[in-house]
Amino acid sequence: MSMREAPRSKDARVVIFGCGGIGGTVAAALAEAGCRVVVVSHNEAITQAVAQGGLRARRADGRDLVARFDVVTDAAALAAGERFTVAVLAVPPNRLLAAATAASALLADDGVLVPLSNGLPEEHLVARFSDDRVVGGIVAFGASQTGPGVVEQTSEGGFTFGRLSGRIDDTVRAVAATLAPVDPSGAAGTLVADGGNLTTNLRGARFSKLAINCAISSLGTIGGDRLGALMRHRFVRRLCLEVMTEAVQVAVRHGVQLEKVSNTIDLEWLALDDDERQVAGSPGLLAKHTVLLAVGARYRRLRSSMLSAIERGRPPPIDELNGEVTRLAAEQGVAVPLNAAVVDTVQAIARGEQRPSVDTLRALYERTREPLRLRRAG
Repeated sequence: MSMREAPRSKDARVVIFGCGGIGGTVAAALAEAGCRVVVVSHNEAITQAVAQGGLRARRADGRDLVARFDVVTDAAALAAGERFTVAVLAVPPNRLLAAATAASALLADDGVLVPLSNGLPEEHLVARFSDDRVVGGIVAFGASQTGPGVVEQTSEGGFTFGRLSGRIDDTVRAVAATLAPVDPSGAAGTLVADGGNLTTNLRGARFSKLAINCAISSLGTIGGDRLGALMRHRFVRRLCLEVMTEAVQVAVRHGVQLEKVSNTIDLEWLALDDDERQVAGSPGLLAKHTVLLAVGARYRRLRSSMLSAIERGRPPPIDELNGEVTRLAAEQGVAVPLNAAVVDTVQAIARGEQRPSVDTLRALYERTREPLRLRRAG
């Protein structure tokens, strides 16, 4: 069936690259809905566990299920077989291009790549392939891999879909319909302005999510704990605000119209203004800290996937998050010292020179206070 006929999930043929928290959660939901699913995972422990006993998944509503689907370690083994209408790329952003290249060989003539990675994946994929071949998917739920072939959805939510060009066509709607079982409560096929999950401003939605991830994922890596525990520290919330403020400034300088995160969090409002960056407290700051406390409560079980990558001996995708902000900032001559310091700290942790902990996060906070003190003194 052509993607242009907007298939139901069970009519689509989906290949998923990655079987961690996000990929496993998607695969389990689609398999439960009767969709044809094949997963490509280079992790031998995961492929063996799923092949032998299925994927054990806990959904956000507390339901436990065992999902069974085909899983392979080498995408080339599928190249001579069936073609897929959707290739979901649920891999870290530093492995995105390799996965997309392998996936593109498996697509039907009208099939599409659907990156779920953090960062700005569509920017890179459209440059390599084309806008027709890429439908972006922004993840609004949290999920973790708790063991080989075991995943847990840690918060509710679905996706926001769109194209970098801004057009909404039948293929975009078909992707939304295909992945709707991941979030049965979602409004598949309606525009984000109407509370749905399609957007004509994917770039703005991506930059907003990037700003959030630069704070939550990266600082969560440095802090070495779940989001709920970290957000109880006021200095962590302040770091989050400052990291996001720099990212917002870069987006604005690049002419990006930011979208609200999950239709609720206005990043341009959340970003610190010049006065707030110079003081420790104010009514406006109190309101912004309250928002971050609410985020910490909602996603309290969220644990940084970048931290998990470091623990498994893999390079962290920090260059695709805070590193992306520093790269874009340099193009516009914008100073982003907090994001640069975060990149350096995460890389030091990956090299074993520092240990992820609240103390390491506090040391980062204290180290980045001095430029602010000098600025106030001047």
